[in-house]
Amino acid sequence: MIPVCDLHAHSCFSDGTYTPEELVAEAKRIGLKAIALTDHNNVDGLPRFSSAAQKVGIEAVPGVEFSTDYLGAELHVLMLFVQPNHYDTIRSVLRDFHLRKEQSDRDLVENLNRSGIHIFYDEIRQKTPSGFVNRAVVASELVEKGYVSSVKEAFKNFLSEKNGFYKPPKRTDVFEMIRFIKRLNGVAVLAHPFLNLDEAALRRFLPEAIAAGLDAMETIYSKYDAETTEIAAKIADEFGILHSGGSDFHGDVKPDIALGTGRGNLIIPYTVLQKLKKNK
Repeated sequence: MIPVCDLHAHSCFSDGTYTPEELVAEAKRIGLKAIALTDHNNVDGLPRFSSAAQKVGIEAVPGVEFSTDYLGAELHVLMLFVQPNHYDTIRSVLRDFHLRKEQSDRDLVENLNRSGIHIFYDEIRQKTPSGFVNRAVVASELVEKGYVSSVKEAFKNFLSEKNGFYKPPKRTDVFEMIRFIKRLNGVAVLAHPFLNLDEAALRRFLPEAIAAGLDAMETIYSKYDAETTEIAAKIADEFGILHSGGSDFHGDVKPDIALGTGRGNLIIPYTVLQKLKKNK
């Protein structure tokens, strides 16, 4: 069996449903050699994640997924190989963003209330193990209260920006964030580029991103078909950056995405991780 890994997964410390320990246990169960925890704008689950992985003999890749701004659009950048002595530095950089994010989510819930959808921010927050609230958590509350039948429906009908209830918080410039990652000796990976950019926009983005220090982009991803995977790999090679990949596992909130295998056809060879390590 070829050793495989998963370099993009979430826990209950952002918008996933598994604890860090449960995430590691699932990785062990399915036979992964290595797994990365990349919670959204949050490193608080990393100590528990690393400890759990050490106990069961799985290689832990501590990470974080930053929400950034690129010409008014949201792009996500992963930082892999986060070092424990940098946790507080990252928390400090994210502090203002979290304040803006909390206000944005409170405004979302208040706007939904005004429209006759009776959910409450503090009640939602108390239900989350980490106290972390975002739109996915709000979506789960809408499902639980019977306003929608699925998280997907919640985003379609209420939580997308175009519905008018949600206004995103101000985000850090993507190139500034890439430079920050490199100052901390992390590996900077553009997450799921084709969820946010088309091919032409990606080609315009990459030169400046690489100049800022971008190391890799996700060429292997749960929502990519074979053609998209091929195009992503070709562009990465053309621009001389490394490949990365991950399921973007969230647990029960995205039941169609499995850890390690995505929608059933995801394979991320361990060699992908080995190459990324060299850029630390």
